[in-house]
Amino acid sequence: MKTIGLIGGMSWESTAEYYRLLNEFTRDRLGGLHSARCILYSVDFAEIEELQVQGRWAEAGEILAAAARSVEKAGADTVLICTNTMHKVADQVAAAVTVPLLHLADATADAVRAAGVRKVGLLGTAFTMEQDFYRARLETGGLEVLIPNSEDRALVHQVIYDELCLGTVSEESRTEYRRIIGNLVAAGAEGIILGCTEIELLIKAEDSPVQIFPTTRLHAEAAVHAALLP
Repeated sequence: MKTIGLIGGMSWESTAEYYRLLNEFTRDRLGGLHSARCILYSVDFAEIEELQVQGRWAEAGEILAAAARSVEKAGADTVLICTNTMHKVADQVAAAVTVPLLHLADATADAVRAAGVRKVGLLGTAFTMEQDFYRARLETGGLEVLIPNSEDRALVHQVIYDELCLGTVSEESRTEYRRIIGNLVAAGAEGIILGCTEIELLIKAEDSPVQIFPTTRLHAEAAVHAALLP
């Protein structure tokens, strides 16, 4: 098995899910006591979040690029950025290493298309929902992307940073997310992308009337598949 390099800590709550899923998928594929070969570089999310708010994306990208160089030097054969939002600097990170970067939006788009879905609702941070770096990648892959209205986008974003990144899972927030999902489905969404790695801590399949696409799980599964290729 090839070695998977993880750039995590954004937040560590979802990075812990990555680690669990990578090992579960490896065990399921190989059986017995097998576990994933992986290297984790966990950044301080407080520093990254401050740079996000200030729009200093290139500086945040250099922090992640340095992390990518570190995991490559440690023996990683591929690199994963364990957060949807920071794929805004994916090209900067990819350029810093010689091993491939497995893009989260590509893994997600592959799964959506394989399910026969073309119109999807996207939930994530305000950066992910409102900017082009993620949505455009999905649309280039042949998908039509719907996002919530401005008030609901603000609520989705607030719950991510003020609750889920801190390990708080609220029934009130789950109810609000269900309502927002319902609105996207009413607008024509045939599936819902959980486009923030923390949202999977709150929303499960039973919370949506249409298929959900949990990006943490999809990214981890794609990474294990790639790591086991000859």
